[in-house]
Amino acid sequence: MLSLAVGCSKDKSSQQQLTQQGNASSAHAYQGKLEPDDGQWIRPAKDLASLRYSTLDQINTGNVKNLKVAWTFSTGLDRGHEAAPLVVNNTMYIVTPWPNMLYALDLTQPGAPMKWQYNPRPSTSSKGVACCDVVNRGAAYADGKIFYNTLDNFTVAVDAEKGTEVWRTKLGDINRGESVTMAPLVVKDKVLVGNSGGEFGIRGWLTALDTKSGKVVWRAYHTGPDKDVLIGPNFHPYYPQDRGQDLGVKSWPPDAWKVGGAGMWGWISYDPETNLIFYGTANPGPWNAEMRPGQNKWAAGIFARDVDTGEAKWFYQYSPHDEFDYDAVNENLILDLPINGQTRKVLAHPERNGYFYIMDRTTGQVLSANPYGHITSTHGVDLKTGELQYVEEKKPRFGAVVRDICPAPPGVKDWQPSSFSPRTGWIYIPHQNLCMDEEDLDVNYIAGTPYVGTNTRMYAGPGGNEGRLTAWDPIQNKMVWELQEKFPVWSGTVTTAGDLVFYGTLEGWFKAVDAKTGNVLWQFKTGSGIIGQPISYRGPDGKQYIAVLSGVGGWVGAIVSGGLDARDPTAALGFANASRDLPKVTSKGGMLYVFSLP
Repeated sequence: MLSLAVGCSKDKSSQQQLTQQGNASSAHAYQGKLEPDDGQWIRPAKDLASLRYSTLDQINTGNVKNLKVAWTFSTGLDRGHEAAPLVVNNTMYIVTPWPNMLYALDLTQPGAPMKWQYNPRPSTSSKGVACCDVVNRGAAYADGKIFYNTLDNFTVAVDAEKGTEVWRTKLGDINRGESVTMAPLVVKDKVLVGNSGGEFGIRGWLTALDTKSGKVVWRAYHTGPDKDVLIGPNFHPYYPQDRGQDLGVKSWPPDAWKVGGAGMWGWISYDPETNLIFYGTANPGPWNAEMRPGQNKWAAGIFARDVDTGEAKWFYQYSPHDEFDYDAVNENLILDLPINGQTRKVLAHPERNGYFYIMDRTTGQVLSANPYGHITSTHGVDLKTGELQYVEEKKPRFGAVVRDICPAPPGVKDWQPSSFSPRTGWIYIPHQNLCMDEEDLDVNYIAGTPYVGTNTRMYAGPGGNEGRLTAWDPIQNKMVWELQEKFPVWSGTVTTAGDLVFYGTLEGWFKAVDAKTGNVLWQFKTGSGIIGQPISYRGPDGKQYIAVLSGVGGWVGAIVSGGLDARDPTAALGFANASRDLPKVTSKGGMLYVFSLP
């Protein structure tokens, strides 16, 4: 292991370890097609393939050390800021955590003054059904409108120029424990939205709304009979265990599917060639798996659906009968990669259960599934059957504390999105190294109240560092280099044509890393921990800018943003134990930082 002195500061909080298993010469330029880049940033993932790559290269490995703050903007809030800013037509748009304010900032003026603000006035009661802070993961632009979701289950469309509300549609019920925290994806004339609340016994769904009217076009549930799940004659899963009639009912105890979780609060990708969207479903409820025998379809897996009708084309379950809260909502990067000498249309998916999946996106076949973190809960994935192999002695149970279960419920990686560089061919994964002790408890379902049924305590995995930034080669199926951080890396990453990877830390450091070597070339200390998604854009002056929201919170930072007592190791569903030192190194905040070269 090579010790690395980091960036421009000698502050002890910025010290890291860099592990290198490959080298820059093993990089391989991507041969697939990329979407055109006009320098704007109109959705959190930038493109429909979820690559989070910017072709701008004014800021590069040679000059990034000169990066300075260009301007800032305070949101006036101090809960978790997880959103990516948008940049459209020389205006920046940012969405805040509850109360979900939308701000428009004029990039043509010095200091980017506010053009307007929109207040959706979400219900205060919605904060009571937010399991993991009152976060919002961002907005999307299309058809002259900004689309985003509010915590109390509304999707709103706002005129991008005027800031006036165009339409507002209610999709869920906070009294049943439903909330919405995800960033919508707009595909053609549809806004795609899913619900949160797996810890409250919701019934998960994905809904498509008409961009012009806000009317519901289709809704696909993730539990229940085939007609509700939009499973019909064109549904062809690759593996036999995912075939059969009404598995969304039969794979659950009687009526358990009605409160079975399986929300959709993560990321959606779209392939225009096949007209398919790809997205993962969340954990089954309750966490206590002893109370829901069966495979629990269609939780903890991935759907491919026709975007026009919602009709399911295939499904694969990453974690059947999920024992550990391994939601499958992480991003799916759409790539065309050479696999065993043949170019395959694939999805690259760093899954919460700890395996990096390469899947054929036309069939759902698992081509590879290699560990990218420390795992004790499972043995691996059988590539012949597609089945995850559980370790029997690590299964939580009543009346006993099962120890050293790795990864913990946030997984080897949670929602924080990866990025891809076509210049190296590598994927840059922000993630964590956490294990847990767990005991199953009895729990009864009461609408709108927590429905979990476990006692969980999380802590650092092997080596003691809880955070990782990993460069992963999806063709060789291995780690190239890896940076370690003291706390989980809960921010997203963005890659640029300047061979840079940008990400933030829970202590509040915003960093630029050499995409080829992993060397940290620049860092800036913001006012609060960073759990937001960085972006790169071209300003009206022709210059390249980098922007990120700083504001600790979310599940990982709830101990700070929620003022939790670190003496209770089970607080925040067990995350408070792993984050107990976080209040010593950062504080609440809510600030947008924008950087440029002098």
